[in-house]
Amino acid sequence: MNNNYCVIMAGGIGSRFWPMSRNAFPKQFLDILGTGKTLLQQTYDRFLKACPKENIFVVTNEAYVDLVKQQLPDLDPSQVLGEPFRKNTAPCIAYASYKISHLNPNAKIVVAPSDHVILKEEAFIKAILKGLSFVDTNESLLTLGIQPSRPDTGYGYIQFIDDKQQEENKISKVKTFTEKPNLEMANFFLQTGEFLWNAGIFLWSVKSIQKALKEHLPEIDGLFHEAAAHFKTADENEFVRKAYEQCTNISIDFGVMEKAKNVFVMSAEFGWSDLGTYGSLYEHIRHDANENAVVGKNVMVYDTKNCIINVPKEKLVVVQGLDDYIVVESDNTLLICRKTDEQQIRQFVNDVKLNKGEKFV
Repeated sequence: MNNNYCVIMAGGIGSRFWPMSRNAFPKQFLDILGTGKTLLQQTYDRFLKACPKENIFVVTNEAYVDLVKQQLPDLDPSQVLGEPFRKNTAPCIAYASYKISHLNPNAKIVVAPSDHVILKEEAFIKAILKGLSFVDTNESLLTLGIQPSRPDTGYGYIQFIDDKQQEENKISKVKTFTEKPNLEMANFFLQTGEFLWNAGIFLWSVKSIQKALKEHLPEIDGLFHEAAAHFKTADENEFVRKAYEQCTNISIDFGVMEKAKNVFVMSAEFGWSDLGTYGSLYEHIRHDANENAVVGKNVMVYDTKNCIINVPKEKLVVVQGLDDYIVVESDNTLLICRKTDEQQIRQFVNDVKLNKGEKFV
């Protein structure tokens, strides 16, 4: 267990969950499911079952460093890595990998987002431990894949080479990656039985990921290699900032996983959702008799069905005559939007910023 490390990526702004999620307080820091714990806290608690707390690192935007420390007071400040700029997942992973390599060159790492829902935690930890064992003895880059239950166009897909063997948490060689296909292609993927949803959770040894970064993203690797020489010195922040200023904005999927030859996928089932939209949140909140998912102590509904309603607990809200709507209030903002049009929320945020100013976003 001492060689098991975890990197939690917690730098996103969660604009699809506006107005609950704001630039100053994104969704990973919210108790979005009404459980009494934020998504970040739930993620941290989950990984405590796979590695010691001193081996858990959180990478976040430097604007959120204090929020992470408040929500995870058990972490040493050195375990919270602040990014000076948002540059996607490849620089984030390069930074964390060099930090961990500095501490333990034999480390095995699981990298995961801070805002996913895992319903079957025991099954999840079992898969993670099997994956960490695999990458310890195989020079490979492993990602987790979820058996698709519908032709969803909002997820990336992973095609694997099927050896027809049946086993729990089966590990297979990856053939192709496909980003968010159209409906026709998603239906085809589902029918073939050769595709999994890309869960965005990665496992590798620190040696394997650094070798892959050096081969496929040499510019990013070089910048963080230089910065690593200044870790634990007065110059560390200056060199990390310099690396982020100069490095490319690129995802680890596009920069490394789609290019490398030693990529594998584990087919796992643990009640996963990336909680990317209000529609996915709706699936994880208890429904009333009319299929409304309501968060709020003083909500009264009449002739209303299939809605997600999330309002401050002290606010009295009366809703009448809605079907399949999102009704969300947070601070000074109220959103009422058809569930089928939720992909427009990002556009709403851009328009609000342009016409009404930053204070609303």
